[in-house]
Amino acid sequence: MANYIPMTKKVSIVKYQYMTIPELAAELGRSAKEFRLRKRLEQVEVAELAGISRQTISSFEQGRGSSVETLLKVMKAVGALDGLNALFPSAPTIDPVAILRRASAPRRIYKKREPHGKQNND
Repeated sequence: MANYIPMTKKVSIVKYQYMTIPELAAELGRSAKEFRLRKRLEQVEVAELAGISRQTISSFEQGRGSSVETLLKVMKAVGALDGLNALFPSAPTIDPVAILRRASAPRRIYKKREPHGKQNND
């Protein structure tokens, strides 16, 4: 079964690197099903939108016999294509460390001192 690290009573992190391919497929299917249910869509609706059978949706949600094409069709049907950016993120075009170095606050503030013996009495 999947390896989980409990963080709090309500949140857990799945350690994907320790999961087998069938476990990963089942986890992906479970996540897709949860997403579909949050959108209040039935399997038959997603199947119609994706141009695939309801049985294909069912198999996909159970982590069985799915293809990349099925995944993409389901993602498109439920409006989840924005998630593709997270699969293989591109390299940042801006170096965040360089930005932080340029924008960092000065380490010391120098105030102009009045010469000794002079006081400013306004």
